[in-house]
Amino acid sequence: MERKVALITGSARGIGKEIALTFAKKGDIDIVVADINLDDSKATAIEIQKLGFSGLVAEPFKLNVADSASVTEVFKQIMDKFGRLDILVNNAGITRDTIILRMKDEDWESVLDINLKGAFLCSREAIKIMSKQRYGRIVNISSVVAFMGNAGQVNYSASKAGLLGLTKSLAREYAKRGITVNAVAPGFIKTAMTDSLPDKVKEEMMGAIPVGRFGEAQDVANAVSFLASVEAEYITGNVIHVNGGMYM
Repeated sequence: MERKVALITGSARGIGKEIALTFAKKGDIDIVVADINLDDSKATAIEIQKLGFSGLVAEPFKLNVADSASVTEVFKQIMDKFGRLDILVNNAGITRDTIILRMKDEDWESVLDINLKGAFLCSREAIKIMSKQRYGRIVNISSVVAFMGNAGQVNYSASKAGLLGLTKSLAREYAKRGITVNAVAPGFIKTAMTDSLPDKVKEEMMGAIPVGRFGEAQDVANAVSFLASVEAEYITGNVIHVNGGMYM
């Protein structure tokens, strides 16, 4: 079976790392670990290699998704190394939370640049490759706040809502070339950030989740893994909500 190649942006830590590990455990997918922090990328790549699957390659890269030159160079290096790209997961993202009256221009611009422009730049490069292959899977990591909104996150919510428009339009443009484009919208996922929240805030957040728990990074990775698979070839332009029922 021919090995596939997956690029996951922001995959040195957190949800992106879990997605990379989940792909790697399939045994037939090589992983491009791409992150702004190269040392973290290298550490994650080593962890993936230690899974011990025969033929598995995990290659670390320093990638600034908001910088066109950085994106172009990394995609060139991917093609030099692997000669193909089958899966792109646009996961890289940041927050700069505050109410709008306190939000600085740079708070807005940095979040939109990384969360939305980054997905645009990476998708544009990926499409060049996938179109020639007549095969590709692009999965964009949106958020429940794209649908519900959230006080103090007008920049983040706007960026994640913008990803939905990108997803649907790109899906229409390239469906006939065997490329599917979908999104996953996580709810409250257990991370170092949620662990540090006061108990009262956690209780309030938990009260909005019908299943009664925060999500795990693996919950998101499972949805991404399915959308990136051959089995999902008839699904495009859609969103899978991974939020425990807090948005229906």
